[in-house]
Amino acid sequence: MKTLVIAEKPSVAQDIVRALTPVAGKFDKHDEHFENERYVVTSAVGHLVEIQAPEEFDVKRGKWSFAHLPVIPPHFDLKPVDKTKTRLAAVVKQARRKDVGKLINACDAGREGELIFRLIEQYAFDGKHAKKPVQRLWLQSMTPQAIRDGFDHLRSDAQMQGLADAARSRSEADWLVGINGTRAMTAFNSRDGGFFLTTVGRVQTPTLTIVVEREEQIKKHVARDYWEVHGSFLAQAGEYPGKWFDPAWKKGDDAEDRADRVWDEREALAIAEAARGKACSVKEESKPTTQASPLLFDLTSLQREANGKFGFSAKTTLQLAQSLYERHKALTYPRTDARYLPEDYVPVAHKTFEMLAHSNQRHLAPHAAKALADGYIKPTKRIFDNSKVSDHFAIIPTLEAPGALSEAEQKLYDLVVRRFMAVFYPSAEFMVTTRITTASHEGKSYNFQSNGKVLVKPGWLAIYGKEAASETEGDKDSKDNKTLVPVQPGELVRADHVEPKALRTKPPARYSEATLLGAMEGAGKWIEDDELREAMQEKGLGTPATRAAIIEGLLVEKYMLREGRELIPTAKAFQLLTLLRGLEIKELSKPELTGDWEYKLAQMEQGKLARDTFMREIAEMTERIVRKAKEFDRDTVPGDYATLHTPCPQCAGVVKENYRRFACTGAAGDGQGACGFSFTKTPAGRTFNVEEADQFLREQKIGPLEGFRSKAGWPFVAELALVRDEESGNFKLEFDFGDDAKAEATGEIVDLSAEPSLGPCPKCGAPVKAFGKSYVCERSVPTPSHPAPTCDFKSGQIILQQPVEPEQMAKLLQGGKTDLLDKFVSMRTRRAFKARLAWSAEEGKVIFEFEPREGARKYPERKTAAAPAKTTTKSVADRAGGTSATAKKSAKKAPTKKAAAKTGKTPRAGNLKPSPALAAVIGEGPFGRGEVMKLLWDYIKAQNLQDPQDKRTIRADAKLKPVFGGEDSVGMFKLAGIVGGHLQ
Repeated sequence: MKTLVIAEKPSVAQDIVRALTPVAGKFDKHDEHFENERYVVTSAVGHLVEIQAPEEFDVKRGKWSFAHLPVIPPHFDLKPVDKTKTRLAAVVKQARRKDVGKLINACDAGREGELIFRLIEQYAFDGKHAKKPVQRLWLQSMTPQAIRDGFDHLRSDAQMQGLADAARSRSEADWLVGINGTRAMTAFNSRDGGFFLTTVGRVQTPTLTIVVEREEQIKKHVARDYWEVHGSFLAQAGEYPGKWFDPAWKKGDDAEDRADRVWDEREALAIAEAARGKACSVKEESKPTTQASPLLFDLTSLQREANGKFGFSAKTTLQLAQSLYERHKALTYPRTDARYLPEDYVPVAHKTFEMLAHSNQRHLAPHAAKALADGYIKPTKRIFDNSKVSDHFAIIPTLEAPGALSEAEQKLYDLVVRRFMAVFYPSAEFMVTTRITTASHEGKSYNFQSNGKVLVKPGWLAIYGKEAASETEGDKDSKDNKTLVPVQPGELVRADHVEPKALRTKPPARYSEATLLGAMEGAGKWIEDDELREAMQEKGLGTPATRAAIIEGLLVEKYMLREGRELIPTAKAFQLLTLLRGLEIKELSKPELTGDWEYKLAQMEQGKLARDTFMREIAEMTERIVRKAKEFDRDTVPGDYATLHTPCPQCAGVVKENYRRFACTGAAGDGQGACGFSFTKTPAGRTFNVEEADQFLREQKIGPLEGFRSKAGWPFVAELALVRDEESGNFKLEFDFGDDAKAEATGEIVDLSAEPSLGPCPKCGAPVKAFGKSYVCERSVPTPSHPAPTCDFKSGQIILQQPVEPEQMAKLLQGGKTDLLDKFVSMRTRRAFKARLAWSAEEGKVIFEFEPREGARKYPERKTAAAPAKTTTKSVADRAGGTSATAKKSAKKAPTKKAAAKTGKTPRAGNLKPSPALAAVIGEGPFGRGEVMKLLWDYIKAQNLQDPQDKRTIRADAKLKPVFGGEDSVGMFKLAGIVGGHLQ
């Protein structure tokens, strides 16, 4: 009987085959497995099977209703993962073979690897086929000898039962909390009609809480004025700077207080006045210090570094690392949380340096050669430590030199290789000087501190060259990385210039992906319970492999927006956190839940906690979440809500905030006698702050305000108005897009006679005037002299958050384009950009015209039939997502424009003159390129010139033969190239 070995990934299966071949004989390679006389080796590709509720518990209709909650099935069925069904079938086929008598679980050494195998085993044998004995291969190193040693010391199935129970329990608990929590919160928010999907999860929601709480700190921050006193001191050898500080300062309750901050301007002026011009004594201390390189990368630290240096999202970094691992074989497995290597990897590291020294990475090869020559590759616990290697080790380059990499792949590969080499290099050596300059006045001393830091020996920083400064940014002295002029012992220096500098405190910075990944990794430190904090110490929120997906999921669900490198929580995020706090379901919003689970799962792995006990507790928690959601009405969710100063416009009652609205609560503010007036807190995804809500209520209009989002997620600017609704007899909130939109919708006659003309309409020549929120052709709106509109020219006064002033519109109308404007904000990337607005006659609309970027092209331009345009253009509607009515009309008129823009071919303008031979077929022109091809195909079809045996061949008649250069026929795919030669 043979033994089936199931690895987690194909690459591991290949490593196992290579390691076993010398002791077990040669393997034959088949499509989905390897096989010899003793072993069959195959692999999964991660999870092949996932859990699901049994059919009788799987609610198909009304699942978003409280009536079907909670969903707590007595057991879970399995279903194949759609993307990997073929792979699952291949693995199951090998497992069920009659000549296979035993299975070896060779999936990764950890909880997730155990779960992957156990689910495959259950799916393969559950209730249909007799189970087969199982043993466990436990590997923390992938060297051939380590693999052979692992096969010599296989663990029994009983030894792994605790880990298997913990793996299943974590998976099922996540399903129960995620499904029931999401359905309960969605049912709650959809209770009064509509459907408001509100997803929650054990990792997702605490991660969102981190971002929301930071935003709350930013909003609550009140900027305070403070002063620093900066001095310039003259010594015999030259001048040096210093900053006043209080040596007696101690940290207190004020989190913004510092030893060098003065909170009173008069005091700061007094310090400057007292020290200015004085002879000062100097006391200094210089001492050598060293700085070791950072540790090797795990996935989270690599994602943080790549986000900080290159702006790569966590998802992008993972994709690049996966490509370098799977496609190029240049990096080791990236989805790891370890920053160390196995202790038997010293020879592998040495061979890796040898590969790098002779690779085509010429900028790195000299550093690798030096490390080999100077014997830097040594066994050290800072690099090689089995106790700190989990189911995978740190990310390092493999022995395979990469071939051609994309620019992004090369950047990431460089990052990993430099870090790998740096960790073996000696520490960098610095000389750090701390100088205290003291001025005395009327018996009081005023101390100024100066810091100097000089690199003595670069050590590992030599690998980074000019980038070395960025590698020491975490060092508090890095900003003072300078040499101070020397001061002789006993020398007095003079305080030449001493001036106070006015500053203001700043709120904490918003999270970027890099800092959020760090917060997720270190989430356990916020837990007060010692046992739970200890359980979370090595785990954090999520795993390195899932954190990028968690962040992307929050972006997809519109809980956060990515603007530049900042992550900004939306109104939906604040609403969810208010709901969870109000319902007292704190376990869904705090990392304690993960800490509690990790603690109990660790106990389960050690056999100290029964699986049934844990799952019973999860079921009870799930029931409590659903019960809490059922207890409250939407407008009775408790919270820290405000009362507005302005009375209700309908009945003069008190207007108060609740979970989702600002609502009238009657004259006494207790709900008695309320008139029913209310307006939403979050129109179009933008949340009113209390001051704005008060102003809106007081003036019955507000704006224009930024930050609104369409249903498609695009930002827009608008005014809001409280208008009388005759049907309900009360007031309601409406978006006010201006008089032009109203006139367009109602056909009301408007009078533009008093408005100055900005220039002639580029479509019909009539005057263009400001009207409402737009600049419009006088003939595009109903006026007394022209009641039936005949033109459709219209351009916004604000485009992608860029105000377009009347003088700029005048320049566009009179000269064809505006000046370069720099406050446009892309809807797709949320980033600011510069462009001119220009009129495009061929497209019949206003477009963006971009300045050519110097040095932007690394390679020569590809030769085309026509000369390339000097500037890049894109329609305003295209840039804005193509959602406007004008954009849709233009798209119908010019269906080939988009394709032309992508390919860089001749624009579809009517300026192409055909040769005499081609003109005999399609006419004299001039034509656009798309027109030429259309007319040519019309002629071919009208004359029935396609070969009936092969429709891709075009036969030449008397008119086409000169166009085809005398050929009797041509292939249809050559047609465009031939025609290009007949156009000027």
